[in-house]
Amino acid sequence: MLLIGQFLYQALEIYSFIIIATVIVSWLIAFNVISMANPTARKIVDLLGRITDPVMRPVQRYVPSLGGIDLTPIIIIFAIMFLQRMVVQFMILPSYAV
Repeated sequence: MLLIGQFLYQALEIYSFIIIATVIVSWLIAFNVISMANPTARKIVDLLGRITDPVMRPVQRYVPSLGGIDLTPIIIIFAIMFLQRMVVQFMILPSYAV
């Protein structure tokens, strides 16, 4: 159970970094630092979108944007932190108590 808990914890950690990368890339696109005419940039944006959209789209339906600021990544990251805490409490710590 310890190994599964550690794997889940790390997977959630990596996913939170991917969400942060998606936010940063969207800012860079908005400020014209990255051009979508670049095929490599387009592929990276598409890859990040494919990874994060299945989680972010359902949340975006219920969370309104405030003045053009999307709060969905913050909510998702808080949810990931909550899930990580649950993994530690119910999967990792009981393994050390044995």
